[in-house]
Amino acid sequence: MIKIKKIAVTLLASLLFSISAFAKEAIFKGADYDLNLRYNEIAKPGDAVFVKINFSRNSKSRVSKKEFLATTATLEFLVNGKTTRSSEFYAISKEDKDLTMLTGIPLSTWWTEETKCSLKVVYNLYGKKKMEFDLPFTLEHKDFVEEIIELNEQNTAIKTDTSTKRMDQIARLNAILETKNTSSIYQLSNFTAPTTATRRTSFFGDRRTFKYTTGKTSTNLHFGIDYGVPTGTKVTSCGAGRVVLKENRVSTGWSIVIEHLPGLYSLYYHMSETKVKEGDIVKPGQLIGLSGATGLATGPHLHWEIRLNMEAVSPDFFVENFNCEN
Repeated sequence: MIKIKKIAVTLLASLLFSISAFAKEAIFKGADYDLNLRYNEIAKPGDAVFVKINFSRNSKSRVSKKEFLATTATLEFLVNGKTTRSSEFYAISKEDKDLTMLTGIPLSTWWTEETKCSLKVVYNLYGKKKMEFDLPFTLEHKDFVEEIIELNEQNTAIKTDTSTKRMDQIARLNAILETKNTSSIYQLSNFTAPTTATRRTSFFGDRRTFKYTTGKTSTNLHFGIDYGVPTGTKVTSCGAGRVVLKENRVSTGWSIVIEHLPGLYSLYYHMSETKVKEGDIVKPGQLIGLSGATGLATGPHLHWEIRLNMEAVSPDFFVENFNCEN
């Protein structure tokens, strides 16, 4: 049962829940508005949680359209009762009597099923009345692979490259990934894999140890999924969006980044060719390039990655459990 906190007395205490493949639903009825909320209350470390809210004015409402659309909201993620992450909602639909908003928060791969977590929605009704309520949330167990990768001299040089060129490329990519353009609403339904291949050579969240030819080592997480495919294999967009980067990068070779929602991006690395340019609007399944082994690669493959609010999240979540369209 959802615990309601600091809700105006005009909000009815009754709650209606229903479970679908993606989300739990809650309906609140206020004095002059209704609130319908859907979210995924269960996820795994490295997944994401998305909350979709619809505010609708009822027949008793006396506020103007401008006042109604001034409503804002924030999603907070709490660990052990303390807010650790938050994300502003953005509008995906605005009508005279209906305002639909969406936001998502990435879930750390270091959290476990023992992590005590919950969600809080804080909203300013008409930009005037601050209200909040809690939502239950549960993390399920997930195992991550540990692997050791031995690099040759060429890949050692790439991995340890501190040149101005590489640092500038990293800074440019980070500047793109931290951008949340609230008008960028392209994909609200499940994504599709960027290749028909099913052979994975690395998985999201792998704990990697790199061994350099110098004798040194470093450890990090693998931020995406690697598909073991021959050079020249077709690479397609996982969803509708806008191409915001096409560049031959030191580390990731020929790379493409596509914006799908505010703060939500897909990345495609190590390609041999690209078939789109920056600024292009692409459709789901559209050809964007051919796989290869450019940049830091031990062999031909496609690296596919999803970033939400800068943080890498599991691409499988967006293929299997992401559907905010309905």
